[in-house]
Amino acid sequence: MQTKLREYPLRLLLIIFLAVGLFTFRDYGLSWDEPLFYEYGKASQYAYSIQARLEGTFDLEKSFGSSPSDHVTRGPAYLLIGGLVEGALEALGLDMASAWHLTNFLTYLLGLGFFYALTRIWLDPIPAALSTAFFATQPVLWNHAFINPKDNPFAVLFLAAMLLGFRMVDGWQEDNKAIFRSAILPGAVLGIATATRFIAPYAVALLFIYFLATQKWTRMWGFVPYGVTAILVMIALWPFLWENPIERFLFTLQAMADIPANLKILFLGETYPAYDLPRRYFPTLFAITFTEPTWILFAVGLFASFRKYLKQKADIAKLTVILLWFGILLGLLVGLNPPNSDGYRHYLFVIPPVFLFAGLGIHEILKRIRSLPVNAAILAVIFLPAVYNNIALHPYQYAYYNTFAGGTKSAFREYETDYWLTCYREAMLEFNEIAPDGARLFVRREPYIAAYYASPNIVIRDFRTEQKDMQPGDYYLANSRANEDLKFLRDEPTVVEVSRQGAVFCVIKQVP
Repeated sequence: MQTKLREYPLRLLLIIFLAVGLFTFRDYGLSWDEPLFYEYGKASQYAYSIQARLEGTFDLEKSFGSSPSDHVTRGPAYLLIGGLVEGALEALGLDMASAWHLTNFLTYLLGLGFFYALTRIWLDPIPAALSTAFFATQPVLWNHAFINPKDNPFAVLFLAAMLLGFRMVDGWQEDNKAIFRSAILPGAVLGIATATRFIAPYAVALLFIYFLATQKWTRMWGFVPYGVTAILVMIALWPFLWENPIERFLFTLQAMADIPANLKILFLGETYPAYDLPRRYFPTLFAITFTEPTWILFAVGLFASFRKYLKQKADIAKLTVILLWFGILLGLLVGLNPPNSDGYRHYLFVIPPVFLFAGLGIHEILKRIRSLPVNAAILAVIFLPAVYNNIALHPYQYAYYNTFAGGTKSAFREYETDYWLTCYREAMLEFNEIAPDGARLFVRREPYIAAYYASPNIVIRDFRTEQKDMQPGDYYLANSRANEDLKFLRDEPTVVEVSRQGAVFCVIKQVP
């Protein structure tokens, strides 16, 4: 009973977030290649078909979907597991997009539980819940919780792998059987994570550093059952690897290092090729896309934590590894300057350490101020930017920029906003109401997203391949990614505009 009461703040927090999510999940539009990615997940189910094998018709390549070059290098583990939930939600009457967005959000809530459990190593329930709430309500992260079936679920799995990995290493004592047993569940989670994104073994490197700082060398063999379990689970959940696991995993490493050269990224008002972004790209985005208190709280938490543990001569191994979790990747991103697209969405898994230290900062400030009204005012200042912008930008919170960038309005045309084209939903729902029968809508990019929301009386065409067929009276849908909406029909009147806080995400215009 006492344990249940101690964890009451987390339960209350999750209930609030779940209520908000259930009320709003239908508002989020499909993102860039969600439909193709989900189709890949459904196709992957075929790999486990017993009937096809019995009939002698089994063909592994059928499990790769209609766009294998885009997706086989990303394991389908999350799609296979999440697809069970999504299928149940569709059976209850939800459309595919809404069912997946709710599934993604439920996964996010699970991740918040893992984050809370990690913060509880240092914080009591209420401070841990405040830390979790500050992390969860970041506008960019809140939006990705619904629309991102790739990076957000992987971030959850990576967080789980780290939490369970810490517990695994902490539990390695002299009992060999206990060491073996303790490695199975963490290994399985690592395997699922790796079969979602190939970079999951980064967790192993971090946990090995922690092992070196806290355990005897004689217990290092525990990484053997841990690794074997992870490899077996990874292969089981990633059909692409079945024919030649080593060769195809190495192929994945190479393929994921190559960002398409034709992608253009808007940064500081200039469009850059994905392979030629300035080294300040990631530090800049980290500075201007979290709410204003974040880095102040991070600095307070970092300083106070290490000062406390050094002063008391206590173990700081976990805190050091958690700092390295973020710091190593940031250093590599700046130093190696790899090709990149879509902000830091690929690296959502390195963000939890920032907010763990920020949560420690919140706790440090509040415990030094005994006045309840003052503490309430401080919390209001901390949470107000997130709450306000989550409401004002809904359902495009990932277009958020803080006041260091002048806000989202000033960041428009300087940085990417709705780079995943989720505005198509709102644009099409409005266009459905005014479009004449037989209206032809030429979509500049990813027409299948617009088609998902289009009424039957609207004909969707691909602008990139069918522009020559455009006639006066036709319509044109463009998004503002890399300022593409300025490249055609720039000065024509707008029929439909989707915008928030002065930032235009997409427009529909009529061909004169």
